[in-house]
Amino acid sequence: MDKTPDTTKVSTAPATPIIPLPHTAARALVVAGSALALTGTFLAWTWTKEFPGNLTVTGYPGGLQVLTLVGALLTLLFALSGYGIRGLGWLTPGGKNSPVLLAALGVFGTTGYAMGAISQELGGLVNLEPGAWVSGIGALIAVIGALGLPLDQPYSADDPTPNLVGRIRHSLTAPEPSRAKDLPSWAEILIIAAGFGIGLYVFAYGIGTEYSELFIGFLIVTAFGFTAVTRAGLLKRLSALTAKHRNVAMTAAFVAAICFPFTQSNDQFALIGANILIFATVALGLNVVVGLAGLLDLGYVAFLGVGAYAAALVSGSPQSSIGVEFPFWAAVLTGAAASLIFGVVIGAPTLRLRGDYLAIVTLGFGEIFRITMNNLNGNSGPDVTNGSNGIPNIPDLEIFGFNLGLPHNVLGTELTRSGNYYLLMLLCTAIVVLVFRRSAESRIGRAWVAIREDETAATAMGINGFRLKLLAFALGAALAGLAGTVQAHVSYSVTPEQYQFAGSVPPNSAFLLAAVILGGMGTISGPLIGAALLYLIPAKLQFMAEYQLLLFGVALMLLMRFRPEGLVADRRKQLEFHETGQLDVPEDKPLPEGATGVAKAGA
Repeated sequence: MDKTPDTTKVSTAPATPIIPLPHTAARALVVAGSALALTGTFLAWTWTKEFPGNLTVTGYPGGLQVLTLVGALLTLLFALSGYGIRGLGWLTPGGKNSPVLLAALGVFGTTGYAMGAISQELGGLVNLEPGAWVSGIGALIAVIGALGLPLDQPYSADDPTPNLVGRIRHSLTAPEPSRAKDLPSWAEILIIAAGFGIGLYVFAYGIGTEYSELFIGFLIVTAFGFTAVTRAGLLKRLSALTAKHRNVAMTAAFVAAICFPFTQSNDQFALIGANILIFATVALGLNVVVGLAGLLDLGYVAFLGVGAYAAALVSGSPQSSIGVEFPFWAAVLTGAAASLIFGVVIGAPTLRLRGDYLAIVTLGFGEIFRITMNNLNGNSGPDVTNGSNGIPNIPDLEIFGFNLGLPHNVLGTELTRSGNYYLLMLLCTAIVVLVFRRSAESRIGRAWVAIREDETAATAMGINGFRLKLLAFALGAALAGLAGTVQAHVSYSVTPEQYQFAGSVPPNSAFLLAAVILGGMGTISGPLIGAALLYLIPAKLQFMAEYQLLLFGVALMLLMRFRPEGLVADRRKQLEFHETGQLDVPEDKPLPEGATGVAKAGA
């Protein structure tokens, strides 16, 4: 008999496990720690006002204390929901323990950062008052208690007690939320309105943070809080309600976005909002090319530049070489048509390529556009674009006698120039969202998805791959040109340096592609969220300008490691990037159209 040992078996000795606490004691620790952290926010954290936020007052929180208070309150609510308290169970339909751990980590991270920032700026831990220690110790106790809670679902038969990293990673894959009882329609509509209202408030708070320390704390608590709410299943329930009342949800989102400029007292914040919408609109146009059709375009920002230059040339600027002035509607059509034509001209000879070859050609087109605009200066070529000086002094738009460059009183609130352009760009974004949604749900959109998944198989089924890819390329270019016409007027000028492949200031091709991937390819809200994050974070962290690209690269690596499908992903992407045991999608549910059994098996 052959006594050769079986070498196919591999030792899978688990890492040092965490010694579990009794469940009741662990939950009690979380409640006590969260309450302690919350109490500490009402005490002074430092003795001097040299640290921003006025953390010297006892009796009410301010600055970073508010963020710790919000995180501690969220952790406390999630922890109490595990006791079966009537009404609180609705907060955690997707799992009662994973959101507790994530929220507790957010409180610990925010409080720890605040204590470290105070010590670093003021010169040592001696500058911390008792309130900071109370909140810090309470946050630590809450994290220890959360680590002692049982997993929401079995981790692994071989490793039922994972280590710290394993528990945190496992908390990101909570099960599908339980089905809630149907509520009256008016209650569901109120929940939708409240959800969008909270989203507007969080965005307005983030964009209005007055100093970098507060913004960094905001990022920490928001990142962990958003993930905790997602793992609790609340976002999936909200998504189900918005799908059920789609028209109401779209109206609520539009109304919430309209209210943004009326909530801002600083004109600079409305300008940031307008630029975010420009960036988001262009990213959504790129999502047609990359997310739906699967075409890797590394020179997409050039189409934004074509639309901007076309609008600048017909804007009536004194530096325009053609000396004409079109009305706004004609300028928009001119910019979109110019970008569409360039998309067809570039796409026709190049879209027969695939993969890396197509990416290299589009990257070359983007650089050719920038160099060409730089050389049309009257010396190296015809005098059309004024070379590196660009086209400055672009006048403000005037639509039906409404001059967007002047402040206007609307409903008792003064709407500034930035607010005017924000609302105009919001209308353009709504148009682009409508076009994307209709395109994705049409036969052409399904054909694009088929080409993205397997072009050879799609061609064998009778799909004209070249024609449909060219259509996606042209549509994405036209949408970018539409945004470019508004960008030219918002920034007063257009120059070749604005349209590079990579740089520290968006929009550029690298940031646009990252916004699509970060948010979630093939979705509507994904690129909007990704673009908002990638524009807002550099704008608020100017003191880290030298390290922005480094941090940007690190963030992308972490994202690709832990959530490669993006922040907002459809089920097809979840099936593609995760193994069966790691999904929050039940196996008994039907696969989305276009997915295969191989994908479901995690191959």
